[in-house]
Amino acid sequence: MAEDYMYTRDGTVDIHNNPAHKNKTGKWKACRFILGNECCERLAYYGMSTNLVNYLQIRLNQGNVTASNNVTNWSGTCYITPLIGAFLADAYLGRYWIIAIFSIVYCVGMTLLTMTASVEGLNPSCDENGCDPTKSQVVVCFLALYLIAFGTGGIKPCVSSFGADQFDANDEAERKKKSSFFNWFYLSINMGALVASSVLVWIQMNVGWGWGFGIPAVAMFFAVGSFFSGSRLYRFQKPRGSPITQIFQVLVASMRKSHVKVPDDKTLLYETTDAESNIKGSCKLEHSKTLRFFDKAAVEVEGDHVQGLISPWKLCTVTQVEELKSIIRLLPVWASGIIFSTVYSQMSTMFVLQGNTMDQHMGPNFKIPSASLSLFDTLSVIFWTPVYDRIILRIARKYTGHERGFTQLQRMGIGLVLSTIAMIVAGILEVIRLNYVRRHNYYDLEYIPMSIFWQVPQYFLVGCAEVFTFIGQLEFFYDQAPDAMRSLCSALSLTTVALGNYLSTLLVTIVNNVTTRNGNLGWIPDNMNRGHLDYFYWLLAILSLLNFLVFLWISKWYTYKKVTGRLG
Repeated sequence: MAEDYMYTRDGTVDIHNNPAHKNKTGKWKACRFILGNECCERLAYYGMSTNLVNYLQIRLNQGNVTASNNVTNWSGTCYITPLIGAFLADAYLGRYWIIAIFSIVYCVGMTLLTMTASVEGLNPSCDENGCDPTKSQVVVCFLALYLIAFGTGGIKPCVSSFGADQFDANDEAERKKKSSFFNWFYLSINMGALVASSVLVWIQMNVGWGWGFGIPAVAMFFAVGSFFSGSRLYRFQKPRGSPITQIFQVLVASMRKSHVKVPDDKTLLYETTDAESNIKGSCKLEHSKTLRFFDKAAVEVEGDHVQGLISPWKLCTVTQVEELKSIIRLLPVWASGIIFSTVYSQMSTMFVLQGNTMDQHMGPNFKIPSASLSLFDTLSVIFWTPVYDRIILRIARKYTGHERGFTQLQRMGIGLVLSTIAMIVAGILEVIRLNYVRRHNYYDLEYIPMSIFWQVPQYFLVGCAEVFTFIGQLEFFYDQAPDAMRSLCSALSLTTVALGNYLSTLLVTIVNNVTTRNGNLGWIPDNMNRGHLDYFYWLLAILSLLNFLVFLWISKWYTYKKVTGRLG
């Protein structure tokens, strides 16, 4: 019995495929390499994405709307491709090897992007009148960007789940530390983003794009090195086969039995008799009263047994049914994150374009690039993450009695409110800016004499909202996902960012088409002093408020999953 407590009880193994030793593997000693990897990878990602809208304008000669849409489309793809990496990780290769393989693709993309900004023939020719890129140069640039988007697809959904795997879900002491891991994981993201949005953006605008993209490329190679350095300390969850098959088995079985009545006594539903689930890598789940149609798949009828064996396409366990239910219950919560991500995406597009029109001087000689203002979002996250973990959580715990202070949905809801306030603040600033332009007839002035630091509150509020919503979302999707689908559900949570970016593109396109009719300049013209960006911010504020009201209804309806047995 004493020997049992030397090893983890959640099915994890070490690098040699032996049961993971509790004292020699996992926990914070393994997580420091994962956090180091994430910090460097995010430095690489934000180092080239934060100022990408300006690169497309300056070096590829694109207008405001085109550059903004290209950035949001690319960013959206970065958050759709995780579905590919997550599926391969859960079903076949495991999280470790998916991170390793896709990191190589990422490095190739970063190297090629650096070459397009520095190697003669690949970088556009420029003079005092601007740049004149060829079609082939544009193609190579976007090839590099989409290689990066594909590479990040294997890393994003797996790193957070791989880090959480380092804490034994069946050990109470380790389980409590897992919640803190998600806070520090998000903090490491923003430590990398801090360097990217300050130092690297300044280098890009003042030294050159070759150096500005080259340093992020080197950071990505450091990320790979940090990840492999901790290999002997990691705990590994074995891949569990295709989770999609198990979902379809429940769907098919319940449709076949659509005429069957579900008994009121839940103990009559089919489940394995021992404490372990028959699904590899999953714990047994308690029956829930919602979505009862799918309970039909667990009702035993004549014909379920073929030659003494149970056909999984005719009869499923309660746990298998509950795993499908948990996925369905996640979807409304998932959908409520799309509008939030649309607000978040404005930091790399509309906030930057707004800042481009303002006085960027900090002192008589130093000029701060508008994209660097995102460092105040990062500083906000760096400030609020430990404050939440060390202060807010403890205060909330006293009043709510909940071990996490707030439920995960309460935490996310607070972030939705803060994001709405951020859009209102951004809109108010734009109203003040446009009034200043009209009052002094500054319509054709490139930089109006109004400090760019008036944008700081909107960045700071978005950062605060991230600490509540994005971190809560990370923890929620890991915790509520079926055990065998955690990477896939982490990827699902990331697709809200993708759809948020695509929704931003759609809104900008619709707004531009509608408001430029009859020869009008529209809300978002190339000369922002003659536009109405404030109207766009009001639109996002209204959508955010409506989204929050829907989220309140979803939260009231949501049922958290309950584990009743051991890992299968």
